[in-house]
Amino acid sequence: MSRRTLLKATAAGALILAASAWIPQALAADTIKVGILHSRSSAMAISETSLKDMASLAIDEINAKGGVMSKKFHRSSRISNA
Repeated sequence: MSRRTLLKATAAGALILAASAWIPQALAADTIKVGILHSRSSAMAISETSLKDMASLAIDEINAKGGVMSKKFHRSSRISNA
């Protein structure tokens, strides 16, 4: 077995192990978290405000229709002061 094959197999095994711990938790969650990053100041704040509002409106509409696979979206906003 070459070193490259061994490294690929080790990386694949680590990925499978990490995913097997995370996927059941994600499927069991009642909500799907959606992050919205936007600026409050700077030149980007003008255009990002409407994008933040659009994302919020889309999340509200999807939740009003029952969500996705019976799971509601949870909006999480982070404000950048840069």
